[in-house]
Amino acid sequence: MSGRRSRSRQSSGTTRMSEDQINDLVIKLQQLLPELRDSHRSDKVSAARVLQDTCNYIRNLHREVDDLSERLSELLANSDTAQAALLRSLLTQ
Repeated sequence: MSGRRSRSRQSSGTTRMSEDQINDLVIKLQQLLPELRDSHRSDKVSAARVLQDTCNYIRNLHREVDDLSERLSELLANSDTAQAALLRSLLTQ
């Protein structure tokens, strides 16, 4: 039965990743996360934790971007025209 399933998936055009490929991607993702980056390869971190920490990290980045955007909008609204023009020109470079 499992032979039929794998053949039908392959013939339908879906690409299955091997467990090694998934593990490599999880390790690469782990290296991008500040709180997990310094973990040694011998320190086993579950894929579930890497994915959960990645979601949390992305949420925090979104909050930071929103906060910075709000602060920048306030700064531009409260600055004189010359300062606002200078800031806009710096941001568009």
